[in-house]
Amino acid sequence: MAATSVERENMSSSAGLFWSTAKEEGDLVHKSGYTDDSTATADDIDGGFSSLDGMLQWAIGHSDPAKLKEKARDVNRLSPSELRQRQLEIKELMEKLKMPSDAQLMQVALDDLSNSSLSLEDRHRALQELLILVEPIDNANDMCKLGGFGVIIRELDHSDSDVRKISAWILGKASQNNPYVQKQVLELGGLATLMKMVNSSSADEATKAFYAVSALIRNNVVGQQLFFAEAGDKMLQDILSSPSVDIRLRRKAVFLVGDLAECQLEDTDKAEMPFLSNRLLLKSVVDLTASGDLDLQEKALVAIKNLLQLKTTEAMVFEEFCGLGEALGRMKKQLEDSMLEEDHREYVMDIENLRKEVELTFQAKLENFGVVPT
Repeated sequence: MAATSVERENMSSSAGLFWSTAKEEGDLVHKSGYTDDSTATADDIDGGFSSLDGMLQWAIGHSDPAKLKEKARDVNRLSPSELRQRQLEIKELMEKLKMPSDAQLMQVALDDLSNSSLSLEDRHRALQELLILVEPIDNANDMCKLGGFGVIIRELDHSDSDVRKISAWILGKASQNNPYVQKQVLELGGLATLMKMVNSSSADEATKAFYAVSALIRNNVVGQQLFFAEAGDKMLQDILSSPSVDIRLRRKAVFLVGDLAECQLEDTDKAEMPFLSNRLLLKSVVDLTASGDLDLQEKALVAIKNLLQLKTTEAMVFEEFCGLGEALGRMKKQLEDSMLEEDHREYVMDIENLRKEVELTFQAKLENFGVVPT
């Protein structure tokens, strides 16, 4: 049964973290009469010393030399067995005083999640702790070694939406720019489950799931292959072409399209993904330039600029099917109107400069195809 009333502040590298556990708290910190004092500060707990050596130096400096000599004589009178016993007692005390490492805290949280009788509140708390702990890349790698991502992927099927949301968030944060974690999560089948969660009726859950999907496949060829095998292209197109979809999800989707196109441009030896030249996808991205959301417009322009530079995309598809030239013209007028307002004027000017870059890239692509821009 989880010890729900027990909370301790983690004095590890993740400052300010609280942990609760289904184990007795003494398994990690204290078994020797420690009582919780909500008014205690970090200095109250450890005496204000940065290390045990510092504590020892302070003790020596504030001790009576005569009493120290007397204590030393007492020690010399101990028999070998008594001395060994005293050494064991000191070692045991040192272990009790030692604060748990991040890896130990992660193991505690994982053990809690594996406890079927854990309350929903404690399950949320354990996941929140892991969300903080996996951020450093070394901790994320340690989670792999602990088998923790199998536990988190299992939580994606939990009946509680918040449990699913935080679990997806953990997977995304740990997988970001980390091939080691990406590999394990992909091998455990996490991508397919996350992609299904993107269709959740909860916008928060869908957004966090998409964040995790993006983190898993970014700069990862195997992840991208699995993504398209799971109809990821259709998922992206549905999100981009549906105005009713949460704006956060649409921003993440168009950013991912731009990122995938950029990865293609950087890896010229790899065959270009046919999906990125799909005319329906291209039109759905171009149509975003008419959005009233500046952030979405900016991300759409970045994606279009990258897509225009791909060898497999056709200039006339952009011109005739997508209406890119007209869309850029309408956007110019919209941005000019927005510049009349004081708010976000500099940001609007930055977007206009980006729009001009896209326009020049588009004109160059048309000229290469033998079409003179009008």
